Amino acid sequence: MNVSWIFTNGAALDPVRRLESAIPAIHAGLDAGITLLDTADIYAPTWDDIGHNEVFVAEALRTWSGTKEQKDKVLIATKGGITRSEGEVWGRNGSLDHFLRAAEASAFRLGVEQLDLWQHHRQDPNIDFETQFENVMVLKDRGLAKQVGVSNYDAKQLLKAIEIGGTPDQGGLVSIQNEFSPRYRHDLDVLEICEEYGIAFFPWSPLGGVNTKAAISESSAFDEMGRKYSVSPYAIALAWEMKTSSSVLPIPGATRAESILDCITATEIELSNADFDYLNQNLPAQAVVSNELTPKPSHRA
Repeated sequence: MNVSWIFTNGAALDPVRRLESAIPAIHAGLDAGITLLDTADIYAPTWDDIGHNEVFVAEALRTWSGTKEQKDKVLIATKGGITRSEGEVWGRNGSLDHFLRAAEASAFRLGVEQLDLWQHHRQDPNIDFETQFENVMVLKDRGLAKQVGVSNYDAKQLLKAIEIGGTPDQGGLVSIQNEFSPRYRHDLDVLEICEEYGIAFFPWSPLGGVNTKAAISESSAFDEMGRKYSVSPYAIALAWEMKTSSSVLPIPGATRAESILDCITATEIELSNADFDYLNQNLPAQAVVSNELTPKPSHRA
């Protein structure tokens, strides 16, 4: 998201930085073995440039020097369900018509006939929950997406989605993308459901709170543990998340090759149980519940 975000002066917005920084950063990750790229139609600098990041991701994968076999192993996850109109008016649309048009547009921008994974980005409070998720499943049933997932669902909604569409083994939803980090830990019940049913959990904003000072020292517990393992505190945070649940697949929003490679070191860290407990005992204060979960749609009568 960050390379296409005007608020972060995204590197993909400038033609020179796009070629000299943004795309090489993705290539560095792919060279190192990354096989999941997360994007969304709404990741764009302005309302009239929807799909900017999808075009960028497609270009990065297309220009990568990897073999066809290597490229075929890369899964691109995208999302839809948020709207932006003239004047930067944001909204949500959970209708089947919108989902179909959004998925078709995403496939076109990504240069594929069928999306690897399409996820419902935000819920529409004007359409009942059951209808919205049934609309998600239509994308898979009609072949627009090989797999489908959701984003910003709470535990009750996730269980209802499983009831409607089934588990991954049953051809139902395979992923959920919710906020989760050392500072944002509200969805532990969602993680438990993911573990039970084999659903992948993609934590967005996974590095929140890493730099928050702990009461026990002048640095955060993640700083301390980073020094012990000779890695960055960010890598420790990602390792902590993966040890918290086997369902977690972190999606850090790194934009530089150095940052991406640093994040990858998390996969090589094996936190001891004692170190994991130490981090849990010194986590930063819990952030307030995100408003991304509101307003919630009603349930069908």
